[in-house]
This record gives sequence, C-alpha cells and structure tokens, in this order.
Amino acid sequence: MLKNKTALVTGSTSGIGLGIAKQLAKQGANIIMNGFGDYAAAKAEIEAMGVKVGYHGADMSKPAEIEAMMTYAAAEFGGVDILVNNAGIQHVSPVETFPTEKWDAVIAINLSSAFHTTRLAIPTMRAKNWGRIINIASAHGLVASANKTAYVAAKHGLVGLTKSVALEVATTGITVNAICPGWVLTPLVQKQIDDRAINEKISVEQATKELLGEKEPSLQFTTTEQLGELAVFMSSPAADNIRGVAWAADGGWTAQ
Repeated sequence: MLKNKTALVTGSTSGIGLGIAKQLAKQGANIIMNGFGDYAAAKAEIEAMGVKVGYHGADMSKPAEIEAMMTYAAAEFGGVDILVNNAGIQHVSPVETFPTEKWDAVIAINLSSAFHTTRLAIPTMRAKNWGRIINIASAHGLVASANKTAYVAAKHGLVGLTKSVALEVATTGITVNAICPGWVLTPLVQKQIDDRAINEKISVEQATKELLGEKEPSLQFTTTEQLGELAVFMSSPAADNIRGVAWAADGGWTAQ
C-alpha cells in the first residue's frame, strides 16, 4: 500500500518508533531511521522486508541538526511522504524542584522538534499534494499527572500543534493527526516497573499490575505493533479525511 513512499520516524532505534517503522516497512514504505540507540540490527531487519532504509543521527533538540536530517531525506529519498514525530524524553519531579535544563530539554525534544520537522516536510508534501504527519503524543496530551509538568505541557502542545497544522492543510492531500498511547511496554517503561518492584519490595508482576491499575482500566499494555498498525491506517486512503484528531490508544485511560 505504501510502496514508493518514504517514512521518516524520529526516535526509531527502539520502542514505539521502531515498532511503527517496521509496520510501515511491511506496507512497502522506505524508512529513514533516527535516534541514539544501536540501530544496525533493526536496520538490517527492516531492509530484509525489501525496502530502502536510511539513518540520520540528528539530535532532535537542535534545529540545525533537524534541518540537516531533512536535507538528507530530500537528497537520498526525494523528501518525506510520511513524517512520524516520535522522539521523546521524560523527567519526573515536582514543579518547584524541576531542573530548568530538564524543562528545556523535554520541550525541545518532545514538542519543538515536531514543529521543525513539520515546517520542513510540508513544502514537499504540498508539491506532491499528498502527505501524512503523525505525531506520537500521549494520554498525557489529553490529561495530566502530577510531577510531569514538562512532559504534560509538551504533549498537550503537540496535540495543539497537530490540530492547528491540520487546519492549515485541510484542503490538500496532507493529513495531520496525533496518536495518544497509554502505557506501552517499552524498555523505558520496563525500567520503571523494575525500579518500582525494588523500591516497594514487591514482585515485578505485582509492580506491573499496580502500574497499569493506577491509570489503565484494561489492565493491558498497548503494543508497539498496534501503534504501528494505527500509523499504517492513518497513512491509508481510508484515513484521507481524518484530520486533526488526537486518537487515544490507552486502554480506557482518558475515558474515565
């Protein structure tokens, strides 16, 4: 379905980004990976699907490096058809002790980077009259939790950016939407579970149940494969008129 399309997925060397990249590749999309993780094995796995795979190690907190990545995409792939803004970091602290440098970093990577990739991708999409911008927000783009001021602010901002840009391109073949996952079992979340088990002197199984039970009524993790399939759907003709939505994939978290 996506043959001859190119998808740039930021933060795609592991976790959600990698899961989305794999599902898009299964549909024939060429993939540009980005991130600080070891990407060699993942790159080889995606290449085995018969698509072209590139990599750019842009630091998503630095606009100049983002511009270099988009220049690379244009030179090597003819531009970006599907842009998945997934790169993100987290820091947890009460607001009065929240380090200012952590605030700046979270806002830069989780929000500002999506602005920069979007503004640079849209001209090529307009020329083709086709494009998909998929912003990976969070349940925290719709509701808040304590001690996550920067993350919640950035994800709410990302949902707002999604809606605003979707209106700007509403009469074109470009769609802009957000996916808002709840708990996804990535290495980062597994570490939170392991730390919780150690700190509370409980089993990993009990720590997992407690983590899910606090927020997610389904008591199930959303999988990276499911998020990838949702990105595929948003890239399909069936989603041509889905514009500016913040699609919750959160096991009922934000339905409460």
